[in-house]
This record gives sequence, structure tokens and C-alpha cells, in this order.
Amino acid sequence: MESQVRGGTRWKRFAVVMVPSVAATACIGVALAQGALAASFSVSGQSFKVTADKLDGTGFSQYGAVDIGPGNAVHPVAVSAFNSAEITNMCQSVVTPNIPVLGSVTLRLEAGGGATPVAAENLYIDVEDLQANAVFKGIDIGVAAGSITKGPKVKQGELDEGRASKFGFAQQADSAVLTDVKQTAWATTAGTFKLSGLSMKLSKGTDAECY
Repeated sequence: MESQVRGGTRWKRFAVVMVPSVAATACIGVALAQGALAASFSVSGQSFKVTADKLDGTGFSQYGAVDIGPGNAVHPVAVSAFNSAEITNMCQSVVTPNIPVLGSVTLRLEAGGGATPVAAENLYIDVEDLQANAVFKGIDIGVAAGSITKGPKVKQGELDEGRASKFGFAQQADSAVLTDVKQTAWATTAGTFKLSGLSMKLSKGTDAECY
């Protein structure tokens, strides 16, 4: 089975490509507000931007979860996970604002722009916003997060910490290919992350952001 999705921009495209996870994060956000879940996973107070020409992944799963920032700020996210992934021409940037004398400073990291793409195993990305063209093969929509079999299961500790519900809405696929990727994320974790042709630069201002 093959499903191809192409959409518009920002939340419109995110809603088209990742509808199940948006619903899941909304439900978890409501549960948190009602005190039904106790979230304890912490992230920094800054999100970061990522672009890539192509992300080619096998063993894909996705479910709703919650990240917690400073001051107990709640960030509903769609956790996109891959057993393995190759990422072509990846850029990652984060802006640190209000530095004395300097003002805003952007850290920009680039990798996988040559013949060898970035390679990751057991990759999890906590996504807040996504723009991409996506093709899924062997997709199952509407499985319970606790019943994922095709891609990485819910991260260890997430269920115990209340970051995700094992009965929450999830989707999975044998493979997923995303092109022209632009996303904002709160966290990325991987068992192995190989960055070929790594380049890292600091720049004043925000002009060096990936997008």
C-alpha cells in the first residue's frame, strides 16, 4: 500500500500529512490540563529549526506526546520515529536571544550535503511544526501507541512519566520518504547519529537560520 500526501504551508500542511498525531497531541494536552497525566520530561526553553532535501526512513511510527519546558511550559508534539533513516543535506539552527552586547546569536549546523547522507538509527524527533512532501508505504493509521510494531515503540519512560498514552492515536508504516522538509522541533534523540561533512557556525542575528 502506498499513500502520497502533498499539502500547503505550515499548520495546513502539518494537518494534512500528520492528522492522526495532531489529534493525539490535542487529546494529551487536554488530559494534562485536566490533571489526567503527569508529565515530567524536560526540554530546554528553545525550539530549533531543521531542513533537509530528503529524509528516507524505514520502520516509521508516530504518536502524540508532551514535552515540558522551563516554568512547566507544555509543548504538545508529534513524535516521529524511525528504525533507520538517511538524511540528505540537513541543516539545523537554534537562536539564543538577548545575549549581552551581542544580542541574538544563531548556531547553525550542516551535514550530509556531499555524497554521504546523515545516517541515524533508532531516531526520535519531537516535532511541533512540519512542512514536507511525504510518501508512506505499508501505512497503518489509527493503531494504539502501545501497539506499534513497524517502527520504534514509544520511548522508554514516556508512558510511566505520562508523556504519552499507550492507548493514544498513532500511525506506523514500513517506510516513509519526506522531501523538501522544514520543521520546528523541541528534541531529537537517536541510538546512533552519523554526521558526514559536519559544519558548525555561530553568527550574530537571525539571518543564518535554516529557514
